Amino acid sequence: MISVDNMSKVMVSPRIGALLTQVTEVPDLETALWKVLVEYIDLKTERLRRNIQEFETKWGMSFSEFAEQCAAGTLGQDPYAYHVESDYWEWESAETLLQHYKDLQAQWM
Repeated sequence: MISVDNMSKVMVSPRIGALLTQVTEVPDLETALWKVLVEYIDLKTERLRRNIQEFETKWGMSFSEFAEQCAAGTLGQDPYAYHVESDYWEWESAETLLQHYKDLQAQWM
């Protein structure tokens, strides 16, 4: 059993518990689960940072500048072209998710 807060518990099967402790090399199940979650968030934020860096390199600006130029029509390209809109949505999603994971880290870790 893993405590989620003072009032609730989460049950995991013995098989999952054994896998968690073996993968993390930590004998305590709660600590093992925390380690997996921390490492997962670290991996996600690193990948999002790389994605954001790729967009910044591709467009030569930050997302806020990109969004402003798209809105103002000063990007130098049609902001409604498929590749521009596609980059806009992917970039915005990466920025939003990165902030979400940062907020989780600040709240829980």
